[in-house]
Amino acid sequence: MKFIISGKNIDVTPGLKSAVQEKIGKLEKFFTPETEVHVTLSVEKERQKIEVTIPVKGTVIRSEQISNDMYVSIDLVEEIIERQLRKYKTKLMEKQQGGNYFKQEFLDKDYLEDDEIKIVRTKKFDIKPMYAEDACVQMELTGHNFFVFCNAETDQVNVVYKRKGNTYGLIEPEY
Repeated sequence: MKFIISGKNIDVTPGLKSAVQEKIGKLEKFFTPETEVHVTLSVEKERQKIEVTIPVKGTVIRSEQISNDMYVSIDLVEEIIERQLRKYKTKLMEKQQGGNYFKQEFLDKDYLEDDEIKIVRTKKFDIKPMYAEDACVQMELTGHNFFVFCNAETDQVNVVYKRKGNTYGLIEPEY
């Protein structure tokens, strides 16, 4: 795995870099050597945050963890990503998404699925063209933390979502 480690409001010391490579490096058994791992360490007040993003074909494996100690955050993020990988192994194999990013031993090994995904409700609704700002207003009115709409500017299906700090995000398709 190829590590790309950066820091925001923190010096990435050799000790931190070593801890990240050692702990996240345990995931090497799942990925090919060419797989890139983007790690961002940041500090805001008392919060020690690590964000790990692993782009693989067709999807992104991502986790962020916050604690009072960066080394604890590093431990937590590795556990979460490993759990995600085991949980979605079947999905990856069935759809053959990014199969060439994962080692064959990982794909061949059977893992117990601790949380099976079950869709328990389906909603249908009209998608009306509107601007992203109007979609945010609609989202607030419905009391949800996301809203699906047809973007009046691009004529594509988009999603707005509520972020931390009373801000909003917009998800647009990339073709």
